[in-house]
Amino acid sequence: MANFPQITSEQLRSRYWFDNSDHSGTTALCIERYLNYGITLDELTSGKPIIGICQSESDLTPCNRHHIDLVKRAKAGIRAAGGVPFEFPMHPIHENVRRPTAALDRNLAYLDLVEVLRGYPLDGLVLTTGCDKTTPAALMAAATVNIPAIVLSGEPMLNGWYGAERVGSGTIIWELRKRLAAGGIDYTEFLTRASDSAPAIGHCNTMGTVFTMNSMNSMTEVLGMSLSCSAVIPAPYKEWAMVAYDIGTRIVDIVWEDVRPLDIMTRAALENAVVACSALGDSSNAPVHINAIARHAGIELDNDGWQRLGYEIPLLANVMPAGAFLCEEFHRAGGVPAILHELQTAGKLHGEALTVNGRSLADNLQGRETQDSDVICRYADPLVAHAGFLNLKGNLFGSALMKTSVISRDFRERFLNDPNDLEAFDGKVVVFDSSEDYQACINDPALIIDARTILVMRGAGPVGHPGGAEVVNMQPPGSLIKQGIESLPCQGDGRQSGTSGLPSILNASPEAATGGGLALLESSDRLLVDLKRGEVQLLIGTSELEARRERLAQQGGYRYPSHQTPWQEIQRSMIEPLDRGMTLAPATKYRDMARQHPPRDNH
Repeated sequence: MANFPQITSEQLRSRYWFDNSDHSGTTALCIERYLNYGITLDELTSGKPIIGICQSESDLTPCNRHHIDLVKRAKAGIRAAGGVPFEFPMHPIHENVRRPTAALDRNLAYLDLVEVLRGYPLDGLVLTTGCDKTTPAALMAAATVNIPAIVLSGEPMLNGWYGAERVGSGTIIWELRKRLAAGGIDYTEFLTRASDSAPAIGHCNTMGTVFTMNSMNSMTEVLGMSLSCSAVIPAPYKEWAMVAYDIGTRIVDIVWEDVRPLDIMTRAALENAVVACSALGDSSNAPVHINAIARHAGIELDNDGWQRLGYEIPLLANVMPAGAFLCEEFHRAGGVPAILHELQTAGKLHGEALTVNGRSLADNLQGRETQDSDVICRYADPLVAHAGFLNLKGNLFGSALMKTSVISRDFRERFLNDPNDLEAFDGKVVVFDSSEDYQACINDPALIIDARTILVMRGAGPVGHPGGAEVVNMQPPGSLIKQGIESLPCQGDGRQSGTSGLPSILNASPEAATGGGLALLESSDRLLVDLKRGEVQLLIGTSELEARRERLAQQGGYRYPSHQTPWQEIQRSMIEPLDRGMTLAPATKYRDMARQHPPRDNH
């Protein structure tokens, strides 16, 4: 346990609002309305830390709704440690329901949270997270404002079952879509079977879930911003009430120790996250959000860094969609600490990185070996030898990610089968300009989609969709599925759900809507994908490519839907590409705001 110098009650940020005799009128205005529901004057003025609890639950966000009860335990812990809890709402974000995409709300929630944290009398912060963009929004804001903070993360559901078959949330949807398209099930059975994957409170029970909830909650633990061993405890387990209480007591200690998010989310911690992401088989959304957190922390991290640090790391978590089990087994096998223990023993982590419990990451991992090597593999005997992301480049884009841990045997046999080059394939493309275009046309026989076709989705990025939609994981037409061909290579400038097991080439930057090369692609063009070289090349001459670019410019550029809300227009005007974290360009220069001069008086 590190020894931190203690601050005094006079140094609490909240004293500027609640005990400031130099501005007695403003102080009285700040205090008086809080007393009308039972808070005492002594609580606000006697030097107790004011702890904000950012509540992400609501009826609109069912994955986070159990935070209603967990926050009660966190409040009890805060009071027991001598703090005063203040609960406030977070902008709702529900991945499955929010249209046109929940990714639009990540930056909106971030902005809202930054203003609350800076403008209100908070000394410390408990961030409740879960589905899905709530986690990066919270961590981005924590880095920007830099108030002592700890994350009470969302938790996975219990395992889903269909008879004796494990049913992973999200993952089963993609499987059932194929069966529906092939005529093997009807609409009613589709909905019934999909419901089997959601048997209890909590969020997705797969790894790399739909934004990736387990991925980001795991990354939060790796970054050191949540208590060790807490990331994947199933939501109904009694341990969560205990963890919430401990978080309440610990945040008060963190305030007195003056340990801030930027003391924890360092370059070492972020590099640990990249390495752990590969071993966990985490979502392709994780680089987007980790890069965004890094940028708000003032640390440059790009997709080249993800490949350099993470590509050669093996897959150790045998959890869907890359594996066979679900999060209940993963938790019982040791969870995130068991994965990190394998990586630390192999010398792949910065063990000195500080965590919110006051200990180093290495200290937290002592005695945390895997309890079931079928679920959490040993480093020397992994599921996949190289499981990280490849950062692909070429004449269509400067960066696009491929999640190598989900390259299946079937995919290798059908596409990576050239004895002269087992890491390359080529194919004719069929291009779709939106998810609506795909849904309307995928079964049109005039497209002549065969077993070697590459499906391309464009207009799906942060500007084009807008927000960066999870629509790149496209299934083949029903005619091919009936022949047993259940997947085709996919590529696009949008994202895909972390529950998907497709090794798509996605997050292409720049996107078509901002001048990226995918806008120049035409159906029946041929692409060469070379994983060894890290390249995707459109197989046409440079002169033809430039002629297409000129024609597109004369037509006014790539066309995408007009703004439908004020926020869409605002975000589109300042959003950065997926490879840079999809951050708001003006926002990343602000950090450590809580230690700068206090906000100006309001009266």
